[in-house]
Amino acid sequence: MNEVNCVSASIVIAAMTVGKDVSSLFAEVLNCMQTDNIGLKKLVYLYLINYAKSQPDLVILAVNTFVKDSQDPNPLIRALAVRTMGCIRVNKITEYLCDPLHETLQDTEAYVRKTAAICVAKMFDINPELVIERGFLTQLQLLLADPNPMVVANCVAALSEINEKNCDVVLDMSFDDVFKLLNALNACTEWGQIFILNALASYHTDNEEQILQILHRITPRLQHANHAVVLSAIQVLLNHSEGLRRSELQAECIQKIIPPLITLLNSEQEIQYIALRNIRLVIQRYPDILRRNVQVFFCKYLDPVYLKQEKLDVIVSLACEENIVQILNELREYATEIDIEFVRHSIRAIGQCAISFEKTAAQCVDKLLELVNTRVNYIVQEVVIVMKDVFRKYPNEYEGIINTLCDCLENLDEPVAKSAMVWIIGEYAERIESSQELISSFVDSFIEESSIVQLQLLTSVVKIFLKCPDPVSHANMERLLSVASFETDNPDIRDRALVYWRVLSSQSNCAHDVILNPKPIVECQPKVHEATVLDECLQQLSMVSSITRK
Repeated sequence: MNEVNCVSASIVIAAMTVGKDVSSLFAEVLNCMQTDNIGLKKLVYLYLINYAKSQPDLVILAVNTFVKDSQDPNPLIRALAVRTMGCIRVNKITEYLCDPLHETLQDTEAYVRKTAAICVAKMFDINPELVIERGFLTQLQLLLADPNPMVVANCVAALSEINEKNCDVVLDMSFDDVFKLLNALNACTEWGQIFILNALASYHTDNEEQILQILHRITPRLQHANHAVVLSAIQVLLNHSEGLRRSELQAECIQKIIPPLITLLNSEQEIQYIALRNIRLVIQRYPDILRRNVQVFFCKYLDPVYLKQEKLDVIVSLACEENIVQILNELREYATEIDIEFVRHSIRAIGQCAISFEKTAAQCVDKLLELVNTRVNYIVQEVVIVMKDVFRKYPNEYEGIINTLCDCLENLDEPVAKSAMVWIIGEYAERIESSQELISSFVDSFIEESSIVQLQLLTSVVKIFLKCPDPVSHANMERLLSVASFETDNPDIRDRALVYWRVLSSQSNCAHDVILNPKPIVECQPKVHEATVLDECLQQLSMVSSITRK
């Protein structure tokens, strides 16, 4: 007998390793199914799972063996047979799977029942109409009351997967079902707990007593060693706290998620990134809960760049008048680090703080001035870009920094920074003694500049002419408009030059009204999501969608 098993095993192994001719031994492998050796049977079933699609007609020959094995006295064989039939994605054998699946869903062994529950989800993926018609969904609902917690977890996982694939199939749970899930929670594996918690998060009720009972039973999961379980528990608390009518209960519930969120930041870097992405969603809905703990988000020297940038976004989101000084000192340190992109991000954060908090805007500008004095190219350029928005937010204020910015003109080599500097020169031409000389240097190199600088230069030159009408500004304007109209290929540049020609040729005050009209005050644009997107992301907290925002 052992020799026969060895020969059969050799056939199966050979069939799985011969490459493109693997299907040529399909019939021989099927003959090996009639064996009592569990190891050999696993090999044969593994072969069928991988290569059944290449021989859909021959797979039907294995159906009788599958049905026979599903009634085997050994529960391992029964579970193996049902699992394999569910994994063979051939529609022709789906109908033959129904009767064995019905029996195994009612099997006396919990291992077989939990395997059959997952098989229903796989079968639904192949033929959903057949699953609904044969009443498998009803059987899964009944199995939610199973005494074995792993069977309950697998049923929840199967129903959740089916619900994702077909929105018409609703995971309809009563509070009795919820109570059974809560009882099964303590005895489940981490994988099972996550599925149960996700199901509890989707349960909706207006009964405050039921909500409090769910939250009370879920709270211990916030201290779980598995990070996915913690995030799923936070998702349950957030979703159900909305149903609490008493504000003090809701506030108490929200406060419970603060310690686990902070604890997640002491994990591995990858876990920290996931936690930070989820934290940004939470603080968008509840901006006050972590403001007193802003220091836990301060960057560490060895943090990777992607982690630093996420922390920086969280810090800016948590900024308020009480902690702004502490945050500014921290951002000032970040702005002198080695990583250029992180430095730029930090300077932009200081600018956002200046625009958001008028009382501390002067302190923010002082920090930016300190950075300009470093004379580091990329730092100076980012400060120029940020100061443009600060001037827009606070017109006729903080003009003392303008001369310092003008002295750094030779440090500018990026189009966005140049465009910002040209805007500043045009906007404050009457307050800059050397504005004509500064703008002339840009006019001389107009053809070589990028389009964003050319467009801004056209506007600024005309502004300077209207504010300081003298022979130099007039000569600069005529020369620039002529070059822009006849020597450039960019239609946007030509169109703007022609518009300015016509506006300036008008006898009315049209030019002053159009070009020197006060600009709308710039506002800080925090990175927020629409209410519907935020609701959806919070409902899927701890999942991939909460990280990708898709």
